[in-house]
Amino acid sequence: MDLETRIHNRTARICVLGLGYVGLPLATEFAEAGYSVVGVDLDPSKVGKLRDGQSYIPDIATSRIAPLVNSGSLTATTDYTLIDPAPDAVFICVPTPYTSLKVPDVSYISKAAETIAAGLCAGQLIVLESTTYPGTTEELVLPILEAAGDLRHERDFFLAFSPERIDPGHAHYDIGTVPKVVGGAGPNGLRLAALLFESIAPGKVHAVSSARTAEMAKLLENTFRSVNIALVNELALLAERMGIDIWEVIDAASTKPFGFMPFYPGPGVGGHCIPVDPFYLSWKAREFDFYTRFVELAAEINDNMPFHTAELVTRALNSYEIPTKNARVLVLGVAFKRDVDDARNSPARRVVELLLARGAKVTYHDPHVTSFKVASTVFSREPETELRSVPLTAKVVRDAHAVVVVTPHRTIDFDMVAREAAILVDATGATRDAGRSDIWRLGAPLPPQRT
Repeated sequence: MDLETRIHNRTARICVLGLGYVGLPLATEFAEAGYSVVGVDLDPSKVGKLRDGQSYIPDIATSRIAPLVNSGSLTATTDYTLIDPAPDAVFICVPTPYTSLKVPDVSYISKAAETIAAGLCAGQLIVLESTTYPGTTEELVLPILEAAGDLRHERDFFLAFSPERIDPGHAHYDIGTVPKVVGGAGPNGLRLAALLFESIAPGKVHAVSSARTAEMAKLLENTFRSVNIALVNELALLAERMGIDIWEVIDAASTKPFGFMPFYPGPGVGGHCIPVDPFYLSWKAREFDFYTRFVELAAEINDNMPFHTAELVTRALNSYEIPTKNARVLVLGVAFKRDVDDARNSPARRVVELLLARGAKVTYHDPHVTSFKVASTVFSREPETELRSVPLTAKVVRDAHAVVVVTPHRTIDFDMVAREAAILVDATGATRDAGRSDIWRLGAPLPPQRT
């Protein structure tokens, strides 16, 4: 029985490599569609929780996972070589970070491809989902797969790329509601990947001419966001100098029903996409003697926002004649975005490191992130320091010389914070309606000079 037939009758065996924010939702969708799914992750704690029928990602409820595990539709392992029989389709959903020099780190993709290649079987479909630079599927993954033996692409096995479109914290944006872009390394890979995705996202598959096109589409989506966030961040800095509230400006511009889309300033960008993807694109562009100045300028502006946030804290302390050295600073929120538990590339890290470098005594509260690692010094490769989230009480707020809002989780009581904080710095707009005129808000007129 060929793969196309097994897709039609839902007997195809699915494997998902990497069970994070991308892999677990994908594995869940396929299992709920009736496929037999095995997830692979090197983290034994994730595998253990899945085997117990528990979810560790807020957007995927345990009530969805438990019945799938109990029925045997969804299983998990830390070792791909233990999967027997071999899967019909393998999805690569591993991290794609960058190095300290902002150079793409595709080592996780390489390792995943090597693992698959060691047991590659005729008829298998391999789909890369990890965000990466255009050409990765055909220039990196394909040679690894073909080097393992006599199996050849498009004749014996099939390869495609389909970018993830997960929006952590917004569970309604899932595979069933967001169109799935698919590009094949060949026509057969495209046809089979599109057919498989149609079975879990009917009418939501958008096929493109090549894997490179699909890879570029993903980078365009996130670079679009990076550039627009940078634009409003730069205007926020200007607004502060001009004594204009950029938040009010954005509200006014948003009343226009066409030709405008609101983006908001903040302490920087974080997560596994927006701060990373533009550098994947600019790195690859140099291979073609092309320099993405617009893209890199946006990244530069966004990367500078944590520095501006730390400077606001220092200026606020100075206005009360409190030196930053030995000042007690409470940071609210260290996740990269509101209402998620993911702190990867969070701007909070740089904000905290800068404040520590200035001698401040920093603590933080985040209802979703219990521990948070920062470097010993800014830009240091020395061992990291682990901070632990403190409870948010009125006394904790009052005891801080300054409180700075970095991530505006909905569960944080900002009314209490605004009432109890001696000095309040808000880089997110969370306290716009707090009724205090002395809040140091990013992108807004600064409080009057104290006399």
